[in-house]
Amino acid sequence: MDPALAVVLAVIGAGCVVVFAGFAIASAREGERRATRVSLLFAVGGAVVFALAIAAPLGVREIVLVCVAVAAVAGAALFFWPIGKVEAGPRVPEAQIDERDTMFSRFDVLAPGTPPYEAYYAAHPEKKSSDDRTRTLPGLMSPDALLANPLPFAAAGASFHFTMALAGELDGPPAADPEPVDPISMTAYVKALARYWGARSVGITRLQPYHLYSHVGMDSARYGEPVSNDHSLAIAFTMEMDFALMGSAPEATTVMESAREYGEGAKIALQLAYFIRSLGYSARAHMVDHYDMLAPLVARDAGLGEIGRHGLLITPELGTRVRLGVVTTDIPLQADPWRSDPAVLDFCTICKKCATNCPSNSIPLDDRQMIAGALRWRIDPETCYRYWCSVGTDCGRCMAVCPYSHPDTVWHDAVRALGTRSGAARRVAFRLDDLFYGRKPAPRPAPSWIPARKPRR
Repeated sequence: MDPALAVVLAVIGAGCVVVFAGFAIASAREGERRATRVSLLFAVGGAVVFALAIAAPLGVREIVLVCVAVAAVAGAALFFWPIGKVEAGPRVPEAQIDERDTMFSRFDVLAPGTPPYEAYYAAHPEKKSSDDRTRTLPGLMSPDALLANPLPFAAAGASFHFTMALAGELDGPPAADPEPVDPISMTAYVKALARYWGARSVGITRLQPYHLYSHVGMDSARYGEPVSNDHSLAIAFTMEMDFALMGSAPEATTVMESAREYGEGAKIALQLAYFIRSLGYSARAHMVDHYDMLAPLVARDAGLGEIGRHGLLITPELGTRVRLGVVTTDIPLQADPWRSDPAVLDFCTICKKCATNCPSNSIPLDDRQMIAGALRWRIDPETCYRYWCSVGTDCGRCMAVCPYSHPDTVWHDAVRALGTRSGAARRVAFRLDDLFYGRKPAPRPAPSWIPARKPRR
C-alpha cells in the first residue's frame, strides 16, 4: 500500500464526511427531515466509498484519485462556464398603478352597497363577477376558513390592531431650523440606526413617479385622492420573517408572522421618521394599509434585492423571507446604486419551484413578459387572494419553498455565493435543492408552542 496515496484519499474522504455530516446537523436544527436524511446518506456513503478505496489495490486507488481530480477540475470549470447570462431588459414601468385596483383595496375598503363600491364596479364591470365570487368565501382570519386556528388568528389580529393604532403618527411637521447635515455620514448613521431598531438590511433610492401609486386605495379617509408625495428620497428596509413559522405555510402561523413583522416595520419606520423630523426635515413613515407606493419596487431600486418570479423581493441574505418598510424624506442622504441581479433572474427562470408549489396556480410558469413597459413576471392576484380567503391565511407557500429563503448560515450562504457567480452553479443548486428538500416539499410542522389546528368536521 502506498502510504501517501492512502493519506490523500483518507483526507478527501474525511472532508466529504465532515461536510455532509455538518450539513445534516444544520438541517436537523432547521427541522428539514428530508435534507437531514439525504445528508447522512451522503456522509455514510462517502465514508464507505473512500474506506473501500483505501483498502483496494494500488491501481484502484489511483483510478479513484484520478476520478476525484477530474470531478474537481470539471467543477471548477463549470464555475466559469458562460451559461445562464440573462439580460435584465426594461425594468421601469411606463405608468403608475392605481391602488384602488389592488385586491386589498377592493376587499378591505369597498363594502357592497356603498357609493365607493358602486362607483368602482361601474368603472370596472369586468372585475365584479370575479370579486363577488371571492366575497362568498370565508375571508382572511375567518373562523370558518379551511385552515382556521383561533389562537394564531387572534395573535395576528392583535398585531394588526397594534399597527393600525400607529396610523395617526405617520406624518408630522419637522422641527424649525434644520440641522446642517453631511449626506455621507448621515446616510451611514440612518442605516445603522434602522438596523439598531431591528431592520435586517437598509437601502436608499431617489423616489421616482413609478414608485408611487396614482391614487389612494387603502386609506379610507383619503380613498380616491391622487397620491401626493414631494419627497426626493426613500429609505427602504427589510425585516426577517421567522424561518420556523414560515415553514408551516400556508397554516395560520404565516399570517401571524406577517402581522408581527408589519408591526415591527411600522415601529422602525415611525422611529426613523420621528428622528428625521427632529432634525428639521420632512419625513413620512409608510406601513401596511398606508403605503403610498409599491414597496418592492422601492426596495429593489434601493439595492436590497431583485424581484422574482413570484412578484416578491428576493434579498441576498434571506431570499423572499422578508417584509418591507419605507420612509420617504427630504433629508440629504446618499442614494444607493440600483443594479439589476441577472443571477436571480436566471435562477427564477429555471427554478419555477414557487409556481410548482403555488396552491392556487397563481404564479406563471412561462418566461417574463413585457407589461406596461417593464419585463417581468406577473402573478394572478385574483386567484391568489381567492385562495387566501378560502384558507384564511396569507398563504406564504412561495416564500417557504423558495431556495433563496433558507436560513442565513454558512452552508446556504456558500451556495448563494456560488450561484451569484456561476450559471452552471445555479443549475446544479436548484437540482440539489430538489434532491435535499424535494420538488414539492411538505410543510414543516409548526413550533411546539403553537396550538395545533383542530381538524374540520
